[in-house]
Amino acid sequence: MKVLIRKALESDMVDVIRLINELASFEKEPNAVEIDAKKLVEDGFSSDKLFQCFVAEVENSIVGMALVYPRYSTWKGAVLHLEDLIVTDKYRSAGIGTQLLTVVVQYGHQLGVKRISWEVIDWNEGAIKFYESKGAKVMRDWDVVQLNQEGIKNYLDKHN
Repeated sequence: MKVLIRKALESDMVDVIRLINELASFEKEPNAVEIDAKKLVEDGFSSDKLFQCFVAEVENSIVGMALVYPRYSTWKGAVLHLEDLIVTDKYRSAGIGTQLLTVVVQYGHQLGVKRISWEVIDWNEGAIKFYESKGAKVMRDWDVVQLNQEGIKNYLDKHN
């Protein structure tokens, strides 16, 4: 099987949103995705580009993606955040995840980042084993903290 890993094009965002929705279903949040392909094009291909996306293509079909964006660590400096690495179910365990992760690590190295970080759901043992087999450190003593849109509004209502 020939796999092509490349930077995503605007026209790929329809397939990327399909993969994002597939991941949301896998993560038991099938109705959580609020964006669409048009929003991905706006955010990823404008002059104020918010992310870089790589896709995995097999026989002219997008079967995987990795989306990254820059962050800054007060301890380390420039870092890269891997928001999602997704391989469609049919192609898992075919080495495509490794190829996508390799491109992300190469990209981060080219940028000169000090760290590449991402989150993984604690019950996704397959992903955890995959990342650990690549040398990643899964930090089980840290919790993800978020304010969603409603939480932001409520915070500002109370603290302004």
